[in-house]
Amino acid sequence: MGSQVLVAVSEQIATLTFSNPGKLNAIDADMWHALREIFEHLSVAPEVRCIVLRGEGNKAFAAGGDLKEFLTIRATVEDALHYHEQLVARALEAIRACPKPTIAAIQGACIGGGLEIAGCCDIRIAGESAKFGAPIGRLGFSMYPGEMAGLLALVGPSVLLEILLEGRILDAGEALAKGLLTRVIADESVFAEAYASARNITAGAPRVASWHKQWIARLQHDRPLSAEEKRSAFAFLDTEDYKEGMNAFFEKRKPQFKGY
Repeated sequence: MGSQVLVAVSEQIATLTFSNPGKLNAIDADMWHALREIFEHLSVAPEVRCIVLRGEGNKAFAAGGDLKEFLTIRATVEDALHYHEQLVARALEAIRACPKPTIAAIQGACIGGGLEIAGCCDIRIAGESAKFGAPIGRLGFSMYPGEMAGLLALVGPSVLLEILLEGRILDAGEALAKGLLTRVIADESVFAEAYASARNITAGAPRVASWHKQWIARLQHDRPLSAEEKRSAFAFLDTEDYKEGMNAFFEKRKPQFKGY
């Protein structure tokens, strides 16, 4: 079986599994392309309310890119620009732009491209023995600017420079302290914790989750909200889910949100 991104949907939760046997789930060109297409589909799939990303097995989330491709399909400037802009950067942007909440469930190595993917997710849950870094300076190449955006927004310039300049591999505790992770738990509990988090998310109103993501992204821009934007922040008042949520509260029952 070759490299692939596996997709499964159960109880409104989509699971994306990176699978590249023998290469610690390294992400190759076909996988980057598939990742973008999958996210573009899931972003508008009504049956999906949360997305969990993980690596196959427990040795790696994704241990970077497939280095053999450096010598073939990204050996020239033109090829490299196409690879990193049209494949990698577009896949990462599709993750960041996804209106559905995303969770990275991390066991083992989360290096290079794997770290870039995790950095674009909303929540990152890692096992105690997970490892993080981007030691690409030792290979003689730099991270493409379009791939830095997620990590830069997540940890800021100082931490990202430390990761890239020193090339150290961080343990989970240090990664948590530097803001790369949401939480660290026992290795054997990573996936259970990720799906518990996903179920907490799917129990809420899906449009509210999307609005929260939208507003947090908007507030990163250094300009005040317009009057129209302020009014649109109360769009929830016209939704059936708002009525259901309020009724369920007063009736002391669990709400049944429909997504509209």
